[in-house]
Amino acid sequence: MAKTLELLFLTEGGKSATLSITDPIEPVDVGKVKTAMDEMIASNVFTTASGSFINAKGARVVERHIDEYAVH
Repeated sequence: MAKTLELLFLTEGGKSATLSITDPIEPVDVGKVKTAMDEMIASNVFTTASGSFINAKGARVVERHIDEYAVH
């Protein structure tokens, strides 16, 4: 199962933006995630078409299961 930690932000333009981190450390430490997100906002290091991050909306772990089949 592939897992991804998604960090959800609100931008200056009122849109949502997502940063994805593959293979997160589990269990997720919500306090550390919130601190990291606040530091990203404060540093203004990421910019999107709808502006910089202005607020942390949330975080989630997404799990995918992939079955691959050879067809040749």
